[in-house]
Amino acid sequence: MSKKGYWMVMLTVTDAEGYQRYREAIGDAISHFGGRYLVRGGEVTNPEGSDFGRHVVVEFDSYETALSCYRSQGYQTALQHRVAASTGHFAIVEGA
Repeated sequence: MSKKGYWMVMLTVTDAEGYQRYREAIGDAISHFGGRYLVRGGEVTNPEGSDFGRHVVVEFDSYETALSCYRSQGYQTALQHRVAASTGHFAIVEGA
């Protein structure tokens, strides 16, 4: 059995309208690849000084599926909105 895959995202949104376009555009890609949001916004405490205002964790059935979703045409089209509307870190991680 393969290990789960996760998108781990920490962002500062610089354009709320542009980021909303991103959120609307990624829904089909996430659902097509069976992604499930574990964290999507919410209250944040930054005990070590991180200044990112938005945190998102998406779980996929496998690391390979998480990579495939990111590389898909649907997500790559949506990604243009995120890049234009935010700064931050995006990692794809294999779970335990």
